Amino acid sequence: MNKEYIVGLLEKNERIDGRKLDSYRKITVENGVSKNAEGSARVKIGDTEVIAGVKMDVGEPYFDSQDKGVLIMGAELSPLSSEDFEPGPPSTQAVELARVVDRGIRESNSIDMKKLCIKKKEKVWMVFIDIYIVNADGNLLDAAALASIAALKNAKFPEYDEKNERVKYGELSKKSLPLDKLPIACTLYKIGNKIVADVSNEEEKIVDARLTVTMTEEGIHGMQKGGDKTLSIKEIDEMVKIAEARTKELRELL
Repeated sequence: MNKEYIVGLLEKNERIDGRKLDSYRKITVENGVSKNAEGSARVKIGDTEVIAGVKMDVGEPYFDSQDKGVLIMGAELSPLSSEDFEPGPPSTQAVELARVVDRGIRESNSIDMKKLCIKKKEKVWMVFIDIYIVNADGNLLDAAALASIAALKNAKFPEYDEKNERVKYGELSKKSLPLDKLPIACTLYKIGNKIVADVSNEEEKIVDARLTVTMTEEGIHGMQKGGDKTLSIKEIDEMVKIAEARTKELRELL
């Protein structure tokens, strides 16, 4: 499917799958998909499918935040999920994906990191979030961010033997993560002169620019620009306005 055809449809406010320009494909969120994770979720947006898993361990805090827990994010773009992904070390796209999701969670202060401290300067809970792409059919950023928040929301601390300083993996407590806010990412894409939400794989290949807006109920906590072309102030304002409406809808799915 060529660019001219897709752009021609967009100029008439139409899309190749019949959706409105600012609408998403069907979204499903499934929690508890992994028996070995402290929290997990599968998110499907159309044919895009992402799994996020949360693991916890006890370790030393960072030097500059000795009374706070640690958050570490990683993403894997498997060749099994798309012919565009190659085996080997994390690609630039994988690193960016993890960083955008990480920034939204971190900058919104959604997790009360001080409550992850066991003993100042010595022991804190470390929260690892791993993102796995099962099938890539466009808009991985939003799917990965939504799956990560869903996994954090249903995560439980593993039991911890303080006397022997040992995490009892496989034995979950009833204690949830101190998750105070739910940051949701909405990515808007510029194709030609039009702004669209939730691009399919065909649309994503011809994107000129994109903007990921991460929001909580309190407002914007992160913005990430991508793509080769520039965005005007007017276009950014339009994207933020759409993101405000769509993040409210996505949050309700949790």
